[in-house]
Amino acid sequence: MNASHVRFGLIGYGAWGHFHAGAIAATASAELVAIAAKSDKTCDAARTTYPQAEVYSDFRQMLGRKDLDAIVIALPSHLHHEVASAVLSTGRHLLLEKPMALSIEQCDDLLQLAKDNQCLLAIGHEMRFSSLWSRVKEMVDDGFVGNVQYILVELSRRPYRLGSEGWRYDINRVGDWILEEPIHFFDLARWYLSTSGDPKQVYAMANSRQPDHPELQDNFSAIVTFDGGAYAVITQTLSAFEHHQVVKLTGTKGALWASWSGPMDRTLHPSFSLRAFDGENVETIPITKTTGEVFELEDQVAMMVRAIRERQSLEATGNDGKWSVAMCLAARQSVDIGRPVAIKEVMANQ
Repeated sequence: MNASHVRFGLIGYGAWGHFHAGAIAATASAELVAIAAKSDKTCDAARTTYPQAEVYSDFRQMLGRKDLDAIVIALPSHLHHEVASAVLSTGRHLLLEKPMALSIEQCDDLLQLAKDNQCLLAIGHEMRFSSLWSRVKEMVDDGFVGNVQYILVELSRRPYRLGSEGWRYDINRVGDWILEEPIHFFDLARWYLSTSGDPKQVYAMANSRQPDHPELQDNFSAIVTFDGGAYAVITQTLSAFEHHQVVKLTGTKGALWASWSGPMDRTLHPSFSLRAFDGENVETIPITKTTGEVFELEDQVAMMVRAIRERQSLEATGNDGKWSVAMCLAARQSVDIGRPVAIKEVMANQ
């Protein structure tokens, strides 16, 4: 064991957790020393793939170790608060998959635990690390489009995977499908519009193609307004095919158009592009590093390593995670009542 490495434990070794394991193992100055998995099958798979790591069937037993610096949680959404609370209470730094939690109260609880125990709390908004989506952010910050006025984030994809024991299709465990994937797009919109102040309100609509499960809404669209008149349109359908995401962004001086496509969300060979308009000419911006949620996990782990060892800032903090949850919950309320919902009211009243 290398004492200079940041020693990671992973809680969750399912369809997404095993990608996290690979990212930790592949990251310089990171070491995967422990994995907690639920079933005999996933425990055996973890032992086979990562023989250097101790594998546990009870995450609390894993947390009893003295040699863990940081924990990654990749579990179904309804378990985030319980397990994250246990991790932070032991004083370990934490990278927590989105959504941070299922309520504002739970988010506030985790933020307080992190503060009380002097822990770093990062949220898994891995799109911020994308060579494509982050290049959009860089160009916005450099003033390429002038003052941003409008953002469209659109996703057209095949239906969700069921998840372990069907958790993603159980509203009590998933919380809401807006928290499952559109939460990334709310985060991108707030990130791109960081100079426009806080998001103010959300007006949203949704419907389901499943008559017996109207709570699982396959089609979703929202308009989010920001200070100064800027707004974002976030829209998703799960009733389509493959996985295609687009960001269109316009400002007072120019426009950007970014796109990503693959047969599935976790494809290793996607197609992607970024085009820029400066008010007169259109050019293609080269993106040389392959982008996709699988690739960004390594950058996310590297960020945690730097934050722990060098006191560098986190890319997506617990506060960012709370804002993302609040925007999703406001959208959920708007769908239910059919009118706009103020986001800060959701943050105050949950």
